[in-house]
Amino acid sequence: MMNFCEKFNHQWQFIAGDHPLFSAAELAAAEQVDLPHTAVELDYNYFDETSYQRPFSYQKTLFWQPEFDGKQVWLQFDGAMADAKVYVNGQFVTGHRDGYTPFDVLLTPHLLRGENQITVVIDGSENPEIAPFGGQIDYLTYAGIYRHVWLKTTDDLRIKNVQAIAEDVLADEKTLNVSVFLEQVATGEHQGELVALLTTSAGELVASHVLPISGSQLRVDFSLSNLTGIRLWDVDNPVLYQLNVSICGTNFSHQFSTRVGFRQAEFTAEGFLLNGRILKLRGINRHQSYPYVGYAMADHAQKADADLIKNEFKFNLVRTSHYPQAPAFLDRCDELGLLVFEEIPGWQHVGDEVWQQGAIANVRAMIERDWNHPAIILWGVRVNESRDYDQFYEQTNQLAHALDPSRQTGGVRCHANSTLLEDVYTMNDFVLNGGDVALRKPQQVTGLDRPVPYMVTEFNGHMFPTKRFDCEERQHEHVLRHLRVLDACYADPNIAGCIAWCLFDYNTHKDFGSGDRICYHGISDMFRMPKFAAYAYKSQCDVADEPVMQPVTFWARGERCECLILPLIILTNCDEIEFKFGDYPTKRLKPAFDQFPYLPHPPVIIDDKTISPEEFGEWGMKWNTVTLHGFHNGQLVSELNMSANPIATKLRVKSDYQRLPANEKAATRVTIEALDQDGNLMPFLDDIIQVAVTGPVNVIGPEQLVLKGGAVGLWLEAGKQRGDAVVTFTSRRLGSQTLTLVIE
Repeated sequence: MMNFCEKFNHQWQFIAGDHPLFSAAELAAAEQVDLPHTAVELDYNYFDETSYQRPFSYQKTLFWQPEFDGKQVWLQFDGAMADAKVYVNGQFVTGHRDGYTPFDVLLTPHLLRGENQITVVIDGSENPEIAPFGGQIDYLTYAGIYRHVWLKTTDDLRIKNVQAIAEDVLADEKTLNVSVFLEQVATGEHQGELVALLTTSAGELVASHVLPISGSQLRVDFSLSNLTGIRLWDVDNPVLYQLNVSICGTNFSHQFSTRVGFRQAEFTAEGFLLNGRILKLRGINRHQSYPYVGYAMADHAQKADADLIKNEFKFNLVRTSHYPQAPAFLDRCDELGLLVFEEIPGWQHVGDEVWQQGAIANVRAMIERDWNHPAIILWGVRVNESRDYDQFYEQTNQLAHALDPSRQTGGVRCHANSTLLEDVYTMNDFVLNGGDVALRKPQQVTGLDRPVPYMVTEFNGHMFPTKRFDCEERQHEHVLRHLRVLDACYADPNIAGCIAWCLFDYNTHKDFGSGDRICYHGISDMFRMPKFAAYAYKSQCDVADEPVMQPVTFWARGERCECLILPLIILTNCDEIEFKFGDYPTKRLKPAFDQFPYLPHPPVIIDDKTISPEEFGEWGMKWNTVTLHGFHNGQLVSELNMSANPIATKLRVKSDYQRLPANEKAATRVTIEALDQDGNLMPFLDDIIQVAVTGPVNVIGPEQLVLKGGAVGLWLEAGKQRGDAVVTFTSRRLGSQTLTLVIE
């Protein structure tokens, strides 16, 4: 009988408290939920984060199936926060004290031939024995079984994992070294063979390998050599191959599939090299949280974040701050060519020996889960912003290199002259605070007498928190600070790249943020809607990728102090901007290479040297409409009109996805914007939006929203049934817009 693997996400019974086996009364009081699930759905802000810092219990009935006969039956948990204990029929089976990595549970010895109760008790308390807890944390760790659970069967001999490492990547003939990790679950004669097939994504055979195996082997190593015609995985052309490994004998069979990419990634003292060429890394930090449901978002929303980072904001690197993130997110990074710096859980605090041994186990779990992702170029084996603990970090580095000799290690710190035990000195450099220095020189930070691989892993963020609905002057300064660090990074070839803090605003503990449980550190808000600073990064892409022309202004006389409008920043990748203000002569303006000489695409900056005060006039004089045209190689590629008399005209509703699968808890982000007659955002229109749903979708969070800075967002989750879902968004001022989703 064949083995199977299927999701075990539906119809769990959920109740607060520690209940290894639900009583009849507890079962009657329980809520039926599907996974991924958050134990406590929080408000957008001003909530009590201690509400989820306690135990919760999930229980699901598993009936004995004929397919279980002669098999080993497993559950695989992709992620449960934070201290998980698994029971079968009230008997403890195993626990897992890491909320970010997967764990397997062997059910076979505990199952009855009939009805079985699988109970998972998770404790959302901030247990000081478990990373990242023990100190204060500037992010939330939402309790719940927030990733998939899988039910699967195997024979007594199974493939536990497969590692594939590409060698000789830049040679004509390449090699893929493969290690297959076997587990003999029960004793017996296990003689057979292993077959490995390397294919293209279209299924065309590239190479194969066959060799005999026995159950006494825990690891089988072999190489697929002399591979020709292999296409490299790169940021612009992320070519993936499929590696299928199967074992088969008289009383066992098992298959394991993984995707691989052929690429060479190396941090050097002269910068980062991808496939032998210098690539300046332009990165962003990402938390995996969402409004209301915290971590509990299924695959579609995870992938949409990767799309946003690479395709919308134009970054080439993401750091998984500060923990291993969802497999679906990393899969999408592989597909997009989005590089990843992945790190273990933690934030500044390092605990006692028990805590440290748990963190070392986290290094193993992270690397063994993710070592085949070509997008991952660096392992973070140090707790973010912690002090030097040399003995501890010697162990994390040694383990990382032993598990994966193909990748370098980094360890994010925020203090200079730190002991360099890793391969790359990764530094949170917050020196910019309105002064003249945007970034320190690497050797000034490292204190070493030699150059070493060096990357800036955070900047700005808490140094200048900015809301999307803040005044124009603050947003102007916010943009300048991001531009200045970017320019300083590009200026220094010894800096491999810089990773901004951070992708979006995020919920946090009471000890941090603006008092409303939000850190407004992002280049976008919690709904991933961009602030002006996002365009500082987007504008660094080539025009062939996407023309960008974003003025940093609400275009009104009187928004800034003294009713000034200059200087005016236009974030763009155009060669030239044509600026037409009222009836005054058209101006042709060039990017400000004098102020930002190292950026690929400096902004255009309009000041009183470009436009006389008489043209713009003063308070009490007429305000005019402006028209902008962007040119590249002499061709018009972008145009924008900003009216002197903006009038609330319409709602714009956009969805990341138009089609969603039924019964998967798949969700799509929807943005709602109030626009004027020229299609520009109306930043001070704070109307109420009523959401009405017809068909198989659910609104995550409230169904009555308020525009913040002229816009707001939400996520819609597909229901259990198939069909069309029509969602209507109504504003008193701007009428209604409808969105149709196909649930299939």
